[in-house]
Amino acid sequence: MDKPKHILEGDLIAGNSKFAIVASRFNSFLVDKLVEGALDAIKRHGGKLENTTLAWVPGAFEIPVAARQLAESGKYDAVICLGAVVRGSTPHFDYVAGEAAKGIAQAGLMTGVPCIFGVVTTDNLEQAIERCGTKAGNKGFDAAVSAIEMVNLLKKAK
Repeated sequence: MDKPKHILEGDLIAGNSKFAIVASRFNSFLVDKLVEGALDAIKRHGGKLENTTLAWVPGAFEIPVAARQLAESGKYDAVICLGAVVRGSTPHFDYVAGEAAKGIAQAGLMTGVPCIFGVVTTDNLEQAIERCGTKAGNKGFDAAVSAIEMVNLLKKAK
């Protein structure tokens, strides 16, 4: 198979990049682990934690507005959005998870700043625990790695 002449890929070196993390206080016993994972990823990939800002919001539904404002500020290369929404017995889960996903995507598209979706959405508490640092890894770590890669990809695309 023929390959394109130019291939752009972001590397995984955080360097001097500046990150904002928007984290939901709701389900904080889960989200705290996601934040720890994101900070660990930034540090392990050569980033400086003093170049990272952490903003706490009440819940996942509020993440998009904070993400957009932080992205529009021009201070950050990427915004990492972290939260945990666990399905209950009402349709509330569908509204919160759906609007958080849509709003985070819109924030990135409207600003041109990568806004990474690191909101764990699960059917039950066990699945959430697995994704916040146990059997299924840490989705906060994964979201930060995606942010690092996107920052470097967009720098190369200019």
